[in-house]
Amino acid sequence: MSAPASTNALSAWILASRPRTLFAAAAPVVVGSAIAMRDGGFALWPALAALLGALLLQVGSNLANDVFDFQRGADAPDRVGPLRVTQAGLLPPAQVLRGMWIVFALSLIPGLFLAARGGWPVVAIGVSATAAAILYTGGPLPYGYKGLGEIFVFVFFGLVAVSGTYYVQTSTLSWLAIAAGIPIGLLTSAILGVNNLRDIGPDQAAGKITLAVRLGMRGARLEYLLLVGMAFAAPPALVAAGLASAWVMLTWLSLPLAERQARIVVTQSGAALNAALAGTAMLTFEFSLLFAAGLTVP
Repeated sequence: MSAPASTNALSAWILASRPRTLFAAAAPVVVGSAIAMRDGGFALWPALAALLGALLLQVGSNLANDVFDFQRGADAPDRVGPLRVTQAGLLPPAQVLRGMWIVFALSLIPGLFLAARGGWPVVAIGVSATAAAILYTGGPLPYGYKGLGEIFVFVFFGLVAVSGTYYVQTSTLSWLAIAAGIPIGLLTSAILGVNNLRDIGPDQAAGKITLAVRLGMRGARLEYLLLVGMAFAAPPALVAAGLASAWVMLTWLSLPLAERQARIVVTQSGAALNAALAGTAMLTFEFSLLFAAGLTVP
């Protein structure tokens, strides 16, 4: 996608941060906080610190992907995805790289607050999450180029983020906090899945062997449907297991939005999938709000 002719430095940095992805970053914090509220352990400042940390890590990850994909040749001039500022020449690579490190440094502010409250487990989460954000497309062996992206997204944006948010507020863990991370991780993995589905051709040409490249167009579409389908199967499973009340079925109110994204994924390709990319991010956030509302009811 071409750069707007009037793009200035501030606009370029906003584009590089990819504001729409921040909805997905907020989703696990919303869910983890709802479970803490359900259990009588909600704490406002840790919740806000977890949200700020999640947003900063997401922005840092976006900047890392922007510059590292460009350096590895994965972002070609004929890119069909949302604008990448390094590839478009809006910001020089060295500047984007510095911005990445600044954002990760800023994430230490809420991180240190949470570490003082939660101890070494929070430190371990912060260090591993930052490393995962950088090594997705950076470093000598970027795991995003080996078809492992969805696994790391599921773990860090689902299991770790939801249970970690719960932990920093309650200083404990629960089976519900762990299990509730499953559908959130599945939906955030679906965001990456549709992104990689769109980029199968360019990624394969650049040697970026994502899971979508390995599966092919048909397999990648099936992967998306399975991820979203399993996410919607999780709430009734939680009810059947006695971990949550039937109110978590509120999540099914977002099924029409899910159906619209699925229709795009199975019928479209290339740049047309950008609509499903944005729509799946919004689906993740809408699902999380409904899930959180249901989870607050014991």
